[in-house]
Amino acid sequence: MSVAMDVSLTELRSAYDKDGWCALPHRFTDDTVELLRERVASISRERRPEVVYEEGTGTVRAIHGCHTFDEVCAALVRHPRLVALAEALTGKPVYVYQFKVNLKQAHEGAAWPWHQDYAFWSEEDGMPGLDAVNIAIALDDIHEGNGPLVVVPGSHTLGLLDLPEDDGEGGTSDWRRHVSADLTYTVTTERAEALARDNGKSLITGSAGSVHAFHPSIVHSSSNNLSADRRALLLITYNAVDNAPPNPARPEFLVSRDTTPVVAGADARLELVPHQADTPA
Repeated sequence: MSVAMDVSLTELRSAYDKDGWCALPHRFTDDTVELLRERVASISRERRPEVVYEEGTGTVRAIHGCHTFDEVCAALVRHPRLVALAEALTGKPVYVYQFKVNLKQAHEGAAWPWHQDYAFWSEEDGMPGLDAVNIAIALDDIHEGNGPLVVVPGSHTLGLLDLPEDDGEGGTSDWRRHVSADLTYTVTTERAEALARDNGKSLITGSAGSVHAFHPSIVHSSSNNLSADRRALLLITYNAVDNAPPNPARPEFLVSRDTTPVVAGADARLELVPHQADTPA
């Protein structure tokens, strides 16, 4: 790894620790983005459990676990810069905990309410700690009108918020409520708005191919896509190998059982190039 990359990773870790998110100063090329779009389109046409639809429709909302059955997605999770970033932000060797593509179709893509990802990983899967990171790759140009992620900087330091009361019965909730607009674990609008008044909000926007990382506990949401532009966001969750849940119960396409450390490997089809990160709105 070059000295320049070391400096970049140090700066990214500093921003990530402070704000709970950061933008990578590289983007995937147009050819790489087009290849990933083609794979997503092909998988979306398949009838399989990993493909989730908007409620009551045939509109694809998300696809999950693609790295386990698609060779392009499998190559993507091994990209040297992504693996280096994940290891730098967690401080440890990592494996792929989740892989998904959230698709907000033009005029149809429904919102994701305010929530924290770690609530699901902790409460449903038993993930012991916070040594995980989401890396988000834009497959479309993402702008204010097509439902970008909205994060509250610094909210990752507050712990889990607004967890439901323990009913004493144990067990887990229906996993379908973890991938729909009706999420099991949410942060109340009142609390999120209060946090935003204190800390501000950042919109994670950028051109297709741009890359961002965000913390498991950061409070975030996204609005309905009311525009004519689709918003596809590919998300790889890397988890520290020693932070793997001991006995996950959710489907394997949501929670990987393979905790083998990712070994970085270059693929000529998947190219990252230097990129001046877009300034969030």
